[in-house]
Amino acid sequence: METMCLSAHRKYPLGSEKEEIRRKSLEIMKKAIIFSRDLGIRIIQLAGYDVYYEKSNAATRENFTRELKKCVEYAAEFGIILAFETMETEFMNTIRKAKAVVEVMESPYLQIYPDIGNIRNATEHYQEDILAGRGKSVAVHLKETRENVFRDMEYGEGRVDFKGCISRLVSQGVFRFTCEFWYDKKTCPELYLRRNREYIRRCLPE
Repeated sequence: METMCLSAHRKYPLGSEKEEIRRKSLEIMKKAIIFSRDLGIRIIQLAGYDVYYEKSNAATRENFTRELKKCVEYAAEFGIILAFETMETEFMNTIRKAKAVVEVMESPYLQIYPDIGNIRNATEHYQEDILAGRGKSVAVHLKETRENVFRDMEYGEGRVDFKGCISRLVSQGVFRFTCEFWYDKKTCPELYLRRNREYIRRCLPE
């Protein structure tokens, strides 16, 4: 296991206006970094939210930037890379938006781990957005989506051009891909995984 997704910041976001939530958020981040060090995980995928259940505003964005800097410095001590997942909210739903935050931090330990499905729903120009991540994308999350639908579908049921996306990513030197599977509770799990795995394999370069 070389990468992992840290999803707890959805409930405990770095940008919260509540100090106790920000404190919990940093505590979770530090534990995740130490856990990664102990297991040999190299990359932690971070949810690109300033807040989720609260309203985003200037204060939450300022809090997010300040607390993120602490996280990046702590990760650097352990040689762990933090990388943003592009999300389904306006705050960070494209690579360009994630890149803007990464460039503010100016650290090799903060990069981008984009979710292709979320980007597809954020912009019709998602292929160009992928190219904007050159030199910043360290791994990629392959997820299928449809317009305004972000989950619960198999590969091929949505509108993401995985073959085109993967080709553009490989041209940038990105070779690490993580697949997201949504089990429908109707199909045999083994058949479900095999079917979706084969779909993505056909999208990979020869």
